[in-house]
Amino acid sequence: MEEKELKALVSLLDDEDQQIITHVETKILSLGKTIIPLLEAQWENSFSPNTQSRIENLIHTLQFRLLQDRLIHWKESESEDLLKGMWVIATYLYPDLEFEKLQKEIEQIYYEAWLEQKDNMHPYDQVRSLNNVLFHKLKFRGNTRNFHAPANSLINNVLESKKGNPISLSIIYSLVAQKMNIPIYGVNLPNMFIVTYKSNAVTQFYINPFNKGIIFTREDIDSYIGELNLSPAKEFYEPCSNIDIIKRVLRNLANAFEQLGDHSKNNEVKMLLQSISPVGEW
Repeated sequence: MEEKELKALVSLLDDEDQQIITHVETKILSLGKTIIPLLEAQWENSFSPNTQSRIENLIHTLQFRLLQDRLIHWKESESEDLLKGMWVIATYLYPDLEFEKLQKEIEQIYYEAWLEQKDNMHPYDQVRSLNNVLFHKLKFRGNTRNFHAPANSLINNVLESKKGNPISLSIIYSLVAQKMNIPIYGVNLPNMFIVTYKSNAVTQFYINPFNKGIIFTREDIDSYIGELNLSPAKEFYEPCSNIDIIKRVLRNLANAFEQLGDHSKNNEVKMLLQSISPVGEW
């Protein structure tokens, strides 16, 4: 659709007849995501608050549909790329966020950590070196003051503020470690998310990035599970999939919006979770 045609269509959004407005909105939405830049231009040129509000809603709907499509595509074709999954989630609130920006920021952290690594380091020493870079040099830390803030689940915010929740800090930790060929992966514990060092060379051990990378053992997890009155399960000890990680990030984000009383965003994030989950799982 040409800009002149869209302008004429958008002008009808200020009509008093709700049937006309509904028809126009349906027509605009049928044009898909490519119409977003033209809608943004029409918003800037409009002097009607009603028209601007309706354009904003249309843009949001189109961007949300694009987000759903990206998330489903990620699950089906790109789930080996955890950073890309986190980027997709971040575009919910930051639709103009570029994936390349996140890549560069992770690459810079990797470079800082790589400089500190030495040949033939023991796995514990590798972890301590990585801890030193992330938590002392770069000052990443758990956001204990605003634990349930939505920003803690959005990787661009965590990279900028250096504050996050257990899963976002664990994601950054594992992304950097894996770039360094250190076998560290996420573990889906109840009420907590950690990472594990798992290779054939050493006895498997665990790391808590939310607590500055403290190292602990399987027996510590046994005690933790016991305190929760839960029976041990394999998923409490072994690496989980990237899809499971993204689902948990979405659950955290939905809960964050629920804590804020933002029911609209809470429902939308649940829709995103539902789109990549088997029926009844989420």
